[in-house]
Amino acid sequence: MARKALVLKSLRDPKFKVRHKNRCQLCGRPRAFIRDYGLCRLCFRKMALDGEIPGVKKASW
Repeated sequence: MARKALVLKSLRDPKFKVRHKNRCQLCGRPRAFIRDYGLCRLCFRKMALDGEIPGVKKASW
């Protein structure tokens, strides 16, 4: 779980545009961010397995 202070800080507009850091919308994790969904890999995987993301299905071959 990300520190609450860092999550709140990331919600503010940065002084310079290049300082923007992508964070997961659910947990606030800054690493392993998937831009297309706005989630980190952990939240993405959990939601995909639960069927909460339309069009995403676990691969099996």
